[in-house]
This record gives sequence, structure tokens and C-alpha cells, in this order.
Amino acid sequence: MSESSKSESKTPIGLTGEQSLQSLLSSMLASVPDAMIVIDEHGIIMAFSSAAEKMFGYKAADIAGKNVSALMTHRDEDHHNRYIRNYLDTGVAHIIGIGRIVEAKLADGSTIPVELKIGEADIAGRKIFTGYIRDVTDQQAQQHKLSQLQAEVANFSRLSAVGSMASAMAHELNQPLTAVANYLEAARDMLDTPDEASLAMAHEALDAAAKQSIRAGQIVRRLRDYVSRGEIEMRPMPLPAIVAEAVSLSKIGIEGPIARILQDVPADLPLVRADKLQLRQVIVNLVRNALEALAETDTPVITVKAQLDDHDPELIRVTVCDNGPGLSLEGGHTPFDAFNSSKSSGMGLGLSICKTIVEAHGGDISVDSPQGKGACFSFTLHRADEVADT
Repeated sequence: MSESSKSESKTPIGLTGEQSLQSLLSSMLASVPDAMIVIDEHGIIMAFSSAAEKMFGYKAADIAGKNVSALMTHRDEDHHNRYIRNYLDTGVAHIIGIGRIVEAKLADGSTIPVELKIGEADIAGRKIFTGYIRDVTDQQAQQHKLSQLQAEVANFSRLSAVGSMASAMAHELNQPLTAVANYLEAARDMLDTPDEASLAMAHEALDAAAKQSIRAGQIVRRLRDYVSRGEIEMRPMPLPAIVAEAVSLSKIGIEGPIARILQDVPADLPLVRADKLQLRQVIVNLVRNALEALAETDTPVITVKAQLDDHDPELIRVTVCDNGPGLSLEGGHTPFDAFNSSKSSGMGLGLSICKTIVEAHGGDISVDSPQGKGACFSFTLHRADEVADT
């Protein structure tokens, strides 16, 4: 077979070489899985794939001949023009063959994040550039969700470590508290014979007891700081969604019948400025405490309510109330004191942590518990009349 015969056999019957090339290009534009756009050195769109039509919302016939800037935001348009101009002037490629994340502008004016890779070709002395574009909206959403989950895992890991840390601190606390008891007993005994020497020794014992009590307080503060430390990311947040998530989480691990939980959080309530993870932890703790307190109550009911504060319209007040046996508020202690628990197996840290978190948000927390009429915890948050962060 002659060379001319071989050459002719490469061209489909009935088509010229140019027609065959055009047919091949059309087939590629229709089948390439990622969006593909071909432009010349002036940024004029020469070809637009079927996948690009679906992604951008333009028909190839409508967008062909227009400048590629129609598909870019102003910021990326400036960067793109500078890259191409520098490349044509210097021959040094900065973006050719390198993937990067940019914002693509769709036909309806909305934008999406895309991964852009650019290739080049030289056809008859004329440079053309091919852009391969992949929508990474879902990928970025998954990465964002993964980052949120990692932050939550870190938060819960820190909280779960409190038990171990508190056990170690119990030993450390035992020393100053035992010393305080011993010094006070010694001072009391010395006061039974109040001569000058005994009074001087009693004075020294009381001074030593005061120092040891301060040491014990420092230990407690270190534990509270450990639990609540970390940057608080205050953002505008919708309270109904946070309450719903917290109520669901609070039920995890509860055995036996669970109290009925009523949520009265209006959908049109103003946003609150809060750290989502820490605020959710407060609500989880309060609801879970109520669930445990109602274990032996007939027809147990918990109400989680949020509304504008009666005294300050810039505040949102959240209340968690139950119809259980209530709390004992006598003895000079409050439920928010560290290591003060009414539960036989409790460590008395949960409400102390809640108080620290609420105060870090610029609010306050209190409890009302009429004898035999349940307990009602109430805390405030600052409203944020802004667009919610997702």
C-alpha cells in the first residue's frame, strides 16, 4: 500500500481531514466528564463542552465568542488576565498545569467554588488554552463538616477527660482540705484554754488554714479553666436548631422511659451570638440533669423555652424546667458551686461548667426551685441581628 493510500485510510469515508477533526472535537466536547472550555490568547471562548453547559447554565452557541471573564468573579478575572499576560510576555508559566481553587460565576449570577486546571497548545503558531473545571462545592462542604466534627470530637474529648483529671485532683484537693480541718480543730482546742500562748498558736493555725483554703480554691479554678478554656467563636446562631440538637444528644445513653421534652423555641426568634459547641453543651447538661432528676417522677415533663428577656430586649432568655422533686438550695451553697452535687454519683462539675460558659458569653444563669415543684434553670444570651453562619 502506498503512503498516499495509508494517509487516505485514516480519514473517514466522505469526510475531509478538517471535517474529521471537527467531528472528533465535537465528540470530545460532548463526552469529557469535567467541564472543558477552550479560549484563545485574548480570552475569547472557542469551545464549550456539554459538561460546561450543565455546570454554568449557558448553551455553547450562546457563550462562544464571548470573553471568558463572563464566567469569573471580578477578583479571579483580574488574576487570570494578569497570569495570561505575564505568560505571553515572559513565557514563564505560573498556572499552566497547576490546579487551583477559584470562584466560577454561573449564568444566574450565583457563584460556586471550582478546581481549575489549564493546559496550552500551539496550533499553527496560535496559542490556545484549555481549562478543565470541576465543581468542588460538595467536597468543600464535606471538608467543612469534617472540620466541625473534628472540633466537636476535640470538645467532647476534653470534657470526657475531666473525669480522669478530677480523680487526680481529688487527691490533690484532699491535702489542703485535710490541712484546713486539722488547723481548725487545733485552733478550737487551743481556744479551750485561752491563755496568751494558746491564742498566739490559734492565730497561726487560723492563718495556715486560710492559706490552705486559698490553695484548694486555686485547684478548683484550674479545673474549671481546663474545661472551659479555648477560644470562643462567637457567631450569629439560630437558637431553634441548637436546642433541637442538644435535646437529641441529651437522650443518648439514658436507660428506661424518658421524660417528655417540650420545646417552645419560636422559629422567628432573633439570632443569638454564641459558640455553637459550648452553648449546646450547656443545654445538653441542663436537659440531661432534668432527665436524671425525673427518673422516679410520674408523668415527667421537661420544657425547654426561649424568648426575649422581659427586662432587656437585647437578651434572649432560655429556660429548662422540670416537674421533678426540685433542689435543696439551703446550706449557703448553690448548684453552680464546683464539687457540689445532689447526685450520689455526681462530681458537681456540670453546672459549674455551665456557669463558666454562660458568663463567658456575657450572660448569667440562675435557678428557681420551689419546694416540691421541680427546678427551673434560666440563662441569658445576647441577640445578634445578623445573618446566621452555617
